[in-house]
Amino acid sequence: MPGPTRLEHDLIGDREVPDDALWGIHTLRATENFCISRRTIADTPDLLVALATIKEAAAEANSELGVLDASRRDAIVAACREIRAGHWHDHFIVDPIQGGAGTSTNMNANEVIANRALELMGHPRGAYHVIHPTDHVNAGQSTNDVYPTALKLAARAGVLRLSEAMERLRLAFADKSAEFADILKMGRTQLQDAVPMTLGQEFGTYAMMLSEDRMRLAEAVDLIREVNLGATAIGTGINSHPAYAALVRERLSGLIGYDLITAPDLVEATQDCGAFVQLSGVLKRIAVKLSKTCNDLRLLSSGPRAGLNEINLPARQAGSSIMPGKVNPVIPEVVNQIAFEVIGHDITITMAAEAGQLQLNAFEPIIFHSLQQSLSHLAAGCTTLEVNCIRGITANRQRLADIVENSIGIVTALNPYIGYRNATEVAMEAYRSGRGVKEIVLERGLLDREKLAEVLRPEMLTSPH
Repeated sequence: MPGPTRLEHDLIGDREVPDDALWGIHTLRATENFCISRRTIADTPDLLVALATIKEAAAEANSELGVLDASRRDAIVAACREIRAGHWHDHFIVDPIQGGAGTSTNMNANEVIANRALELMGHPRGAYHVIHPTDHVNAGQSTNDVYPTALKLAARAGVLRLSEAMERLRLAFADKSAEFADILKMGRTQLQDAVPMTLGQEFGTYAMMLSEDRMRLAEAVDLIREVNLGATAIGTGINSHPAYAALVRERLSGLIGYDLITAPDLVEATQDCGAFVQLSGVLKRIAVKLSKTCNDLRLLSSGPRAGLNEINLPARQAGSSIMPGKVNPVIPEVVNQIAFEVIGHDITITMAAEAGQLQLNAFEPIIFHSLQQSLSHLAAGCTTLEVNCIRGITANRQRLADIVENSIGIVTALNPYIGYRNATEVAMEAYRSGRGVKEIVLERGLLDREKLAEVLRPEMLTSPH
């Protein structure tokens, strides 16, 4: 190691640690053992803030209960507040994908907080006889209650950002629904002509789907307010003060600004990953429906000459290195790919939750890594879809009118007036001859021109009558 070092000790032996590092020997060993994703937990600031907030609440609670003296409490709290403000994040260097049920992450946090607290007290880094990473920073705690609680706090922050991005996208679809409210078009079922609708109704559907999914997201995130903080190793609360669980929850709730719930059975809560599975399932639902919407946008804009060509997506970039003038639906395509990823993450989370054994699930690191990726990418996907696609969509009004005029599907609206059998015969003749439905109905004398015009008014075609 270049530069000055300090000697630290753990149960395996002694190691030299860079003297300018806030992390210590446990973090060092983790970096050697887990070089998996080529990322660090510092890439997820929400997690670092959550860990520091929990450690601050724990220090306050332990001090009130007489477990931690005031000077150590003040130094630990000050260090935690610096981390919460965005400082020292570059010292959180362990890989998010790790063995040990998150122990490496918790130890990295303990060491950074301890060494920064030592500095604030005027002591050198590594002077653990004054403030120890586990004896003091981790007092009354275990990775097994700190880590899942931190994951839930961090996940909630990601959910809120996703929900906000979804709402902006919903508003974009709603604006287009209003803009296109007067444009008649043909609806399709199984890719075949069905009955008329308005383009506004079509875009209103996409807005409504997002609204429903935001409600499901709110329900899922409410479940992660229940935490097992105070459970320590397996839920029995060993090595913590009898009043610690309730007090630390109260302190933590005050710091984060919303009420947490201590799980009624901490043994059960320490091994259960059901809330993460539920949240992942909602993210998959959102991904599936967003992808379906993007499939529709690509179909509706297909062409421009040989496809449906009903709407125009904004041109974002050249679409081919060989075909001049080609423009591709790149924004819906990237959202499709995000959806495929989220569905894959859901499978990972499902398998990881199922693989827990006895009193602990060792696979929470991959659960959170997958959740975080899904939350982050879905939020980014909603934003790029809103800004770079939906806001700039235009309708090909004449093309839509021509399709309705020439469609056989409008014959469905004539059923109550000429009967199903006559309507079927008109449809078959129109299909065989290529002639319009209106022309054939008038020719056969099934309706006069005035009645036909009344029946085929847009408001009659697109709502119950």
